[in-house]
Amino acid sequence: MRLVLIGLWTAALWAQAEISGARIREHVKFLASDLLEGRGVGTRGGDLATAYLASQLALAGVEPAGDNGTFFQRVDLVGVEPQSSAKLTLGSAELTWAVDFVGNTMQQKSMAEFGAEAVFVGHGITAPEFGWDDYAGVDVKGKVVVLFTNEPPSDDPQFFGGKALTYYGRWTYKYEEAARRGAVGCLILHTSPTAGYGWEVVRSSWGKEDPQVKLEAGAQALAFAGWVTRGAAEKALGKNLDELLAQANTKGFRAMPLGMAVKGAIPTKLRAIRAANVAGIVRGSDPELRKQAVVFSAHWDHLGMGAEKGSDAIYNGAVDNATGCGILIEAARAWAALQQRPKRSAIFLAVTAEESGLRGAEFYAAKPIIAAGKTMLNVNFDSFYPFGAVKDVVVIGAERTSVYPTVAATAKRFNLKIKADPHPEQGHYYRSDHFAFARAGVPAFSVNMGTEYWGKDETFGDNIIYEYNAKHYHQPSDEYKESWDFAGMEQMGRFGWTIGLTIANSSGVTTWRAGDEFLPARQKSLSGPAQ
Repeated sequence: MRLVLIGLWTAALWAQAEISGARIREHVKFLASDLLEGRGVGTRGGDLATAYLASQLALAGVEPAGDNGTFFQRVDLVGVEPQSSAKLTLGSAELTWAVDFVGNTMQQKSMAEFGAEAVFVGHGITAPEFGWDDYAGVDVKGKVVVLFTNEPPSDDPQFFGGKALTYYGRWTYKYEEAARRGAVGCLILHTSPTAGYGWEVVRSSWGKEDPQVKLEAGAQALAFAGWVTRGAAEKALGKNLDELLAQANTKGFRAMPLGMAVKGAIPTKLRAIRAANVAGIVRGSDPELRKQAVVFSAHWDHLGMGAEKGSDAIYNGAVDNATGCGILIEAARAWAALQQRPKRSAIFLAVTAEESGLRGAEFYAAKPIIAAGKTMLNVNFDSFYPFGAVKDVVVIGAERTSVYPTVAATAKRFNLKIKADPHPEQGHYYRSDHFAFARAGVPAFSVNMGTEYWGKDETFGDNIIYEYNAKHYHQPSDEYKESWDFAGMEQMGRFGWTIGLTIANSSGVTTWRAGDEFLPARQKSLSGPAQ
């Protein structure tokens, strides 16, 4: 009976809400405009974006939840921008910046210089729970490790997640593990299949300023973390990358010296960045339960301005992620407009520096407005395709939490089929801001559109995703168009909003939690204990 009453109450409140695709459109149009210059972190355009988000939350009637009574949670970062005069030599081969290699120093120095023996360590993974250790029998302290991103292929869900990528396959893990091992540098051998995207995506992401969390005194950091193209690597190493990858994929692989030195001189421009998460809160109506919260999030940043000449140099980030921010603002407006407030509080959070590795979300997870143990749910909005209403929805990570029954019931109510992640091999679970919440023990997932569109043939969705990833992802061409159809974003906004509302109105003591399986045992220990 209690669940029925909760459902009726949620339905009554939902009926008051009016999440509008037309309003989402106007937010996306502004946030993706050239005026904001790609919403780079620590730039004029980024400051305009956060000011706009704060003003819209204020207009919606949302209370500020940031520092000192403002909407801004300050996130201090160090801007680390590699210069085009950067040099890298593999053996006798001199590589050309942006053409053959890109990367950055993690030491936050104006000049990072190194020269060390190169060691091929396969995928660079140590995973005892899977009986796999690419670093077995080799000491890489003071050396440069050379490796592939991704992980050994598998159809067995009990071995590296089967076809789904685990955190071991992400480039973030590769660099983290190399640093833990004392390596001075880490070079990823790029191939489109192992990375999940082409060289242009790597070049645009790694060829510009990287906002990094300031290093603590004495912290171990890589002098260089970078990527090398297939062509440059094969020429320098004298080896076929397909053959090297086959070795790396073989159980029992052992690391091997490459018989050459890697030398680098990476001049870097450094600057202090005062970035900010934008945070607002709508207080709950229950005197006790209002101390708990659901969090809706989206990242506001993109890649800023590029160095392209004679063409568009603004990385507008319309799909990624002006769309998610538009939904977030509209969700906040609808929540604040409710005549009868839900029992729990709702936090609306636009985070910074997602494109640099979830920096803003990780900062918030470490310093939350309401403690992780009292945060019942995080619903994250990240990148939506503007081609109309869909028949299905992807909820990346929801199945790992105890909130999933609510998610499934809400999908049924909205006549949406829940579609499995169409590309689990790309590791989307680890690539969006909900992951920072999950690492803190909060039930967290991202809402994404499916691939079955109303009024379109069955190949339409897969084709547009392929085209976006191939031509527009992290490119200047990710721009707003007047022809866009926002019906699907309206759908996704209502869907995610209703899930949050249901949890916010659930009665009594709750046991919502992130699943214990969200990271394998060793990855939990590497991440630290859940908060």
